[in-house]
Amino acid sequence: MAETGIPKQIQRFIAGHIDSVGQLEALLLLRSDGQSWPAAQVAGRLYVGEAETVEMLDGLCSGGLLVRCGEAYRYECRTEELRRMVDDLAQLYARQLIPITNLIHAKSRRIRGFADAFRFRKDR
Repeated sequence: MAETGIPKQIQRFIAGHIDSVGQLEALLLLRSDGQSWPAAQVAGRLYVGEAETVEMLDGLCSGGLLVRCGEAYRYECRTEELRRMVDDLAQLYARQLIPITNLIHAKSRRIRGFADAFRFRKDR
């Protein structure tokens, strides 16, 4: 994770909490107004399917960044440290969109590569 200009603590936060650019966008959307959002509404704003959106939002809940209220989700970090990290990431993302998206995409490729190592193939 040698992305220049991205502090190590932000790199670690992304590695531990953010699985896709869509998930980051969902987090920042909910952070922006403090309101509860139904998954369908988030999906519509992000141009993503509702099932994929629920999966992203549930992942953010598991990471302590959102809470689920029935069918809606609200930005609410479990700890002050998480809230500060999200604030720092939001500010950095506004200035360094490409390096951060590259970092997230690189993480996704590493995860897929690891999973592919365990996939059985007919030709072997």
